[in-house]
Amino acid sequence: MISPYTAGALIIVALIVFGPSRLPEIGKALGKGIKEFKSGVTDESKKTEDTQMMNVTEQPKELPKAEDQTKQ
Repeated sequence: MISPYTAGALIIVALIVFGPSRLPEIGKALGKGIKEFKSGVTDESKKTEDTQMMNVTEQPKELPKAEDQTKQ
């Protein structure tokens, strides 16, 4: 967890490095990136869950023929 002093120091350093006019642009880009990453992760997990469920409920088209196991 970031302490309030650390967060304040990071904000001051960011203001010095990037300037006050560029910080909102950087914040928007960072927010969009995080949002896209989260949606990509949740979409990917939904796809794998759907695929797993489809494999469970999928029935074979033709049952394999039983061979006589008693003959050797």
